[in-house]
Amino acid sequence: MALSDERAGQPMAEPLAIVGLGFRSRGATGPQQLWRLLREGTDVVGEVTSARWADVYDPNPLAVGKSVTKWGSFLDDVAGFDWRFFGISPREARSIDPQHRLLLEVAWEALEDAGMPVRRAAGARAGVYVGIMFNDYGRLHGRDLRRIDGYTTPNNTFAYAANRVSFTFDLRGPSLAIDTNCSGSLLAVHQACRSIWSGESEWALAGGVSLILTPDVDVSMSKASALSPTGRCRTWDAKADGFVRGEGAGLVVIKPLARALADGDRIYCVIAGTATNHSGRGNWIMEPSVSAQEDAIRVACQIARVNGNDIDYVEIHGTGTPKGDPIEALALGAVTSADRSPSEPCRVGSIKTNLGHLDAAAGVAGLIKTALCLYHRELVPSLHFEQCNPDIPTERLKLRVQTEHEPWPRRGHVRTAGVTAIGFGGTNVHAIVKGYDGAPQRELEQRHYLLPLSARSEDARRALALSYAERLEALQVDSTALGDLCYTTAARRTQHDVRQAAVV
Repeated sequence: MALSDERAGQPMAEPLAIVGLGFRSRGATGPQQLWRLLREGTDVVGEVTSARWADVYDPNPLAVGKSVTKWGSFLDDVAGFDWRFFGISPREARSIDPQHRLLLEVAWEALEDAGMPVRRAAGARAGVYVGIMFNDYGRLHGRDLRRIDGYTTPNNTFAYAANRVSFTFDLRGPSLAIDTNCSGSLLAVHQACRSIWSGESEWALAGGVSLILTPDVDVSMSKASALSPTGRCRTWDAKADGFVRGEGAGLVVIKPLARALADGDRIYCVIAGTATNHSGRGNWIMEPSVSAQEDAIRVACQIARVNGNDIDYVEIHGTGTPKGDPIEALALGAVTSADRSPSEPCRVGSIKTNLGHLDAAAGVAGLIKTALCLYHRELVPSLHFEQCNPDIPTERLKLRVQTEHEPWPRRGHVRTAGVTAIGFGGTNVHAIVKGYDGAPQRELEQRHYLLPLSARSEDARRALALSYAERLEALQVDSTALGDLCYTTAARRTQHDVRQAAVV
C-alpha cells in the first residue's frame, strides 16, 4: 500500500522484497555462480572471436568502419534454445530474437529461485518489466528477405521481450519493454515497484537483457570515444579509458515484504525506495548531469526514509570514462557525505569491472550484485583500481572504492545500499535497498530426507540429478539446510513427468 510522503512529493514506499534471482553472463549461470565470481574477483572479459564477426579492430580511432577495442564479455552459446521446453515450434523459435529466448530461460530460473512453481504463478496479476535497447538479430535476420516469414516482425519487437514472458507463464499484470539505454533494467525495477505499490500488480518480474550479435554498436561507440582501447573497465581509476561491452540477462522477483514473510520466502534484500529523472538540457545529450543524478539519489532516500550518511555502499554506474566517473562521484558525495565521519566513508564499486557493461541489463546486474552482498553480509572487490582519478576528491566526498572482499561494515543500523543506473540519453535511476535478517532458521533433528527430482526428459533428469549431487557434495550441508533443500524441491518447484526420488 502507499503512504503519504510530503517531503518527496510521492507516495511513501511500502517495503518490497526481492525473493528470486535469475542471472546469466559469461562465467555465471545463476546467482550462486555469480556470487562465486564476485567473491573471487574474477574478470570474464576476453577477446571477441570469429564466431561472432570478422575482425573490426584497429587501434587508430579514425579508421573507417573499425573499433579501437577487440574486447568483450560474450556468452558461450546464444544460439542454443530448448524450444520444446517452452512449447514453441522450431519454425517460430528460429525467428525469435535470442534476447527473448534468454529472458524466457532466466525468467524460469528466477521463478524457481523464488520457490514459485509455474502452475502457482499462472493467472497471477503479475507484472513483467524488461529493459532492452538493441535488436542485432532483427537486423541480421532482415538482411536476407527469403528468411522473413509471418513470425519475423513480432518476434523482433521490443514489446515481445516482455510479452513472451507474460504469455509463456500466463501472467496477467502489465507487460512492457523499456528503452532508456543503459538505465533500462533498473528503470524496469522502478516501474515494477510502482506497479506493486499502486496495487496494479501482486508481484513482478523485472530486469533486462543484452546480446551483441553485430559489430555495429562497437564501431559507433568507438567513434564516440566511449570504449576502452585497453579492454578493461577501470571504474574511477586514473587510467580509466572507457568501458568494455558485455552480454547477459538478469531478472528479479519482487513481492511486498509482508506477503513474502507470509509465504515463507527467502529474502535477498528489501527495496525501500526508487526514483528516476532526466538530466534535461545540457551541453550534449550524452553528457551526464551532477545536479540531476544528485536529485535522483535524494528523492530515492526521501522515499526510503534514509539519510544519505546511512548508506554503507553504492553500486555505482561506473562506466570507467574519464568524464562520467567524476560527475557520478560528485553527485553521490553531495548526498552521502553530510554528517558522515571521515573514518566511515561510503564504499563504492561496479560490477562492470567484472563483466563489462551489459548495456540495458547493466542496472539489474548491479542490483543483483548488491542483493547478494546484502544477503551474505559481505562486500566484494571492484577490480582494476590502483590510483583514483585526480578529478574525484574521494577524501572530501568521503567515498572509497571497495577493493577487497570483506564483511559488510557494522555501523549500528540496518545494512543499507544504493544502486545507480544512468542512460546515455539522460535518464537516471537510483534504488535504495536494505538487508533483511528475519527470524532464525528452525532447527531440525531429522537425518534422512526424501529428495524428489523431475524433468521433461530422461537426459534432463540425469543432468539434474548430477547437478544436485555436485551441489550437495560441494556444500557443507547441515540438517536444517538439507531439510530446507528437500522441502523446496518437493513443494516449491515445478513438477514434470520424468521423476526420480532419492533418500539423502
